[in-house]
Amino acid sequence: MVKDPALTSLGVMVLALLSEGDMHPYEMARLLRARRDDRIIPISNGTLYHTVSRLHGQGLLEEVGVDRDGNRPERTTYAVTPAGADAVREWVRRELGGSRRQTPFRVALAEAHNLDRDETVELLTQRLALLREELATIGASLDGAGTRDVPEQYLLEPIRHRLMLQAEIDWLGALIPRISSPDFSWGPDPDHLLAKRKAHQNG
Repeated sequence: MVKDPALTSLGVMVLALLSEGDMHPYEMARLLRARRDDRIIPISNGTLYHTVSRLHGQGLLEEVGVDRDGNRPERTTYAVTPAGADAVREWVRRELGGSRRQTPFRVALAEAHNLDRDETVELLTQRLALLREELATIGASLDGAGTRDVPEQYLLEPIRHRLMLQAEIDWLGALIPRISSPDFSWGPDPDHLLAKRKAHQNG
């Protein structure tokens, strides 16, 4: 295994998926699409198989079996390794607290349940502080543009960005207290995950 594996967003999603149980790439692709994870990142069979091969080479997942269904090609079943589970948590920590990259942040948010509740709250609180700083900076810039009578046609993108930042700040401000509450379900739920897998397999 490499010391500090460089994970893609899809690689994180694959490793996190395997934390639910061993499966082969075909089932991974089917579940990811059934759960609409392709809304976040494109998922093609070629990219998925390449990602699995790369993760295997990094020692983040391992082969645990091979099966054949009739005349179909053999399918290799994979399991996440302890190093793979650690890599997911480290990647989520890095992207959840302050990532400026939207796609990795969305993946980190989707996989935030792999972290402890308190750590997730702390990281989202850090992100909230950064967003507030960024909002203040953009607001000051737009105020300055207003005093210079800059036509609005040149300010469309920063105006949009300010509105999007405010929306995320409001959302995080409401979400963080909810996650902090013990009434908010958090962490692994093997029975629920198993039921979802069986439903997708039978669907």
